[in-house]
Amino acid sequence: MNTNYHAFFGFKKEPFGADLALKEILKTHALVGVKNRFDYTLRLGGIALVTGEIGSGKSTALRYAAGQLHPSEYQTFYVVASSGSILELYRQISAELGISKASNSKAVMTRTIRKEIKELVCGKKMKVALIIDEASLLRLEVFTELHTIAQFEADSKPYLPIILAGQSNLVDKLMYRASAPLASRIIARSHLEGLDQNTMQQYLEHHLKLAGVNTNLFDDTAITAIHQGSGGLLRKANHLARGALVAAANNQSQNVHAEHVRLASTEVF
Repeated sequence: MNTNYHAFFGFKKEPFGADLALKEILKTHALVGVKNRFDYTLRLGGIALVTGEIGSGKSTALRYAAGQLHPSEYQTFYVVASSGSILELYRQISAELGISKASNSKAVMTRTIRKEIKELVCGKKMKVALIIDEASLLRLEVFTELHTIAQFEADSKPYLPIILAGQSNLVDKLMYRASAPLASRIIARSHLEGLDQNTMQQYLEHHLKLAGVNTNLFDDTAITAIHQGSGGLLRKANHLARGALVAAANNQSQNVHAEHVRLASTEVF
């Protein structure tokens, strides 16, 4: 792979990159839906789910929703889950909160986290939110206990809203009886699916413009091939679109066709 396609098509920056500024993210119906449920959950202090397949845009949607919050009013804490124990998750949360002293006691860690959250909310008059990405990786024991860090004053004060994001099996884990205390606090659910073909065309054109090209380089056959090849999922669509541009430039073609997408598909999973 080379970057000759940059000059060939006149790109001012790398097309179909993931490092978009908030204002550059395409505001699809699904993205707005995530934001609305995100705001609703924060307002009520509950728990929300954001699910979707790999590459469907969950992390981008979370970044967009959190990025709309005013920093003088809200403080968000973002952790990426693992398959470790509840103590490992508590240590991640503690690090985000700036708590330097860890403990091997779940009770101590829970109490310390709650104390810091209460100080932020009651002492510093901030609103907070905990975002746990890749939550589908969490062990069942974590789902059993996670709700305890959000219990304040006999569970009467909703100081800590939580956003759980992960693949679709996150819902399956929450169906277990042991997860019931956590699941009962869920008040909003968003599921991100692949884009339809019309939205995929808008998405491709949007990213071309971000890279400095105001004409649609993808013909109808290429759009269909990218949509079908990616299943409408954004990450794979990005890879196919960029690879197809490389293939078209190598063939000295100013338009991207389905054959170029086919060539790109041999390079990605």
